[in-house]
Amino acid sequence: MKLSDIVCFDAVIPQLEADNRDGAIAELVEALHRAGKLGSVDPKQITRAVVRREKEASTGIGKGVAVPHVKHAGIPQPVAAVGRSEKGIDFASLDKQPVYSVILLLSPADDADRHLQAMEAIFENLNQDDFRRFLRQSQTAEQIRETILDADEGAGS
Repeated sequence: MKLSDIVCFDAVIPQLEADNRDGAIAELVEALHRAGKLGSVDPKQITRAVVRREKEASTGIGKGVAVPHVKHAGIPQPVAAVGRSEKGIDFASLDKQPVYSVILLLSPADDADRHLQAMEAIFENLNQDDFRRFLRQSQTAEQIRETILDADEGAGS
């Protein structure tokens, strides 16, 4: 699975307005809702589920990145939204540093394998210093899209 298989390019936010974790999550969920990726599920319900998951353990993995995620019965297939923050957001990251790039992943509750494949595609890219740097430096949705497509090409997938 490639990153571009799960990222909804219509739900890319090159400059998140939110300055806190819950606001950033709500903004990304709403972007997926506007793009028609939530099926009939209420976006507030998804936001609450992601925030609840976040309270169990932070998804701020360090190096300026967070990957909030949740499995939900109403989500038809794995889908991700990407958001960028110029100022940085406190996600209670493992390295105690602010988060500048957020990849929100929503997956069907009954398909653990596809959820793991999607997470693997995300982390495979986030482990690359260049990918993280280019994502953080991207100023537009198109630049974020190009960064993701270039990463997929580079992976030889």
